[in-house]
Amino acid sequence: MRNRTPIVSIFALLAVTACSSDTGGNRRDTMTQRQKDSVLGQSGIPGAQGVTKALNAADSVKARQAQTDSIQP
Repeated sequence: MRNRTPIVSIFALLAVTACSSDTGGNRRDTMTQRQKDSVLGQSGIPGAQGVTKALNAADSVKARQAQTDSIQP
């Protein structure tokens, strides 16, 4: 009968490493609300085009406000 402790230890180490929280991938919680809304707007969900239109309207208002703020008296 062979000693399987080294094999079990290796698999346990691999499992712990694979389940670590710092994977470096694209984690959803690091996305801003605007990025989440943009992804939603590009999806095929019915009504998602409204999200894209709302984002465009918000961008337009923000640009207009920035232009107004830059006017010097």
